[in-house]
Amino acid sequence: MSPRVLLVDDESNIRRMVGALLQSDGYDTVEAADGNAAMVRLTEDAPDVVLLDLMMPPGPDGLATLEQIRKRAPHIPVVMMSGKANLADAVRATKLGAFQFLEKPLTPEGVLVALRSALELGRTLAENTRLHEQLGHADPLVGTSTAMDELRALIARVAPTESRVLITGESGTGKELVASAIHRLSTRGSKPFVTVNSAALPRDLVESEMFGHERGAFTGATERRQGRFELADGGTLFLDEVGDLGPEAQAKLLRVLESGIVERVGGERPFAVNVRVVAATNKDLPQAVRQGQFREDLWFRLNVLPIHILPLRHRAEDIAPLVRHFAGRCAARLGRPVTFDAGAVPLLAAYGWPGNVRELANIVERLAILATSDVITAADVARVLPNNGVVTAAPAGDETWRDIALTETLDQYERELIAKALSASRGNVAEAARRLQTDRANLYRRMRRLGIEPPPKADL
Repeated sequence: MSPRVLLVDDESNIRRMVGALLQSDGYDTVEAADGNAAMVRLTEDAPDVVLLDLMMPPGPDGLATLEQIRKRAPHIPVVMMSGKANLADAVRATKLGAFQFLEKPLTPEGVLVALRSALELGRTLAENTRLHEQLGHADPLVGTSTAMDELRALIARVAPTESRVLITGESGTGKELVASAIHRLSTRGSKPFVTVNSAALPRDLVESEMFGHERGAFTGATERRQGRFELADGGTLFLDEVGDLGPEAQAKLLRVLESGIVERVGGERPFAVNVRVVAATNKDLPQAVRQGQFREDLWFRLNVLPIHILPLRHRAEDIAPLVRHFAGRCAARLGRPVTFDAGAVPLLAAYGWPGNVRELANIVERLAILATSDVITAADVARVLPNNGVVTAAPAGDETWRDIALTETLDQYERELIAKALSASRGNVAEAARRLQTDRANLYRRMRRLGIEPPPKADL
């Protein structure tokens, strides 16, 4: 099958001439006269590469269109072209993820070379994604909430840059998936993605693990070993749980970040590495800095582009699509259907998920394995959730009081009541409204506010 090029330019003569050139070289072409038409073509025709003009009055212009393409199809390489671009335009296009910037008047050789290189990059990124999927690093960022849309858009903006990223969020929110997505969408996507679990490194082996060692450098060093920085050369180094590094390790990491120079333990020849560092932590690093537990200068070095992932309890509307995703994955592994009835998913949405997405994935897998039929019911869910999924508030009394968020706790209790009413009503919203002694329109409004999807007509 011939590669397909989406040609976006407001001038019909340019589209006609460039289209003829590409077709004579074996490409399939689809055309769009403006940014809005380009987004339609992007969805309907699934191009392999986009050739995009910068100036397209009255708009949206090429940079705005490029930004939308990176959000909707970040894996498709984009080649920009313009006869009136300045350096600032070219820099911004590069930061937004453009593969190359061609100046008009275009030359046949320049266009063809740029497209071939962009297609090669696209193939490399696709193969790299496939390998990451085999290693379990490339699960999609599933969710329909505003928070997830904003997270995907932020990833698309920061990924093409070379700046360091600090990902924060509670345990189980998917920080490694975000780091992997940043790597895959960057210009380093075809290079190594190396992960270091900082919390799991023995304190006396941190330097060896991070920077490597020479044979005989210490007892037990029977051969030369490459460190994680060296293994990640040209690619991305993901420092997970970076807040757990001890003071000595922090100092050594800071030196490498400042200089880009690594020296193996026992080595005599320092060498340069070209590594983009993405770090993550579930700790409050500013507080750790104030308490003297984390170096302020290291925090400044890591926290160039901050990304925060909200806990799952703050985006309940993501639970239903996540359940579908994990159920599909379990079905593929088990070789049989895994579905949820109308009352089961609202009950899952009502739970607080202290372990976030990781806990949800584990619960779905447990339900899939233990279920006695292909359809998982609300009763099945209630049996596996801690405390049957009930949200418990702190008991009254000064001695036993713990601080709680009133709005969050009330919302969680309301989710639980609605979920149980839907379960008892077999997913019939009108019947659930009757049981809750309210009208159906009010129940729908409350469900929308709480991120509870209306039960489908058929099983999930």
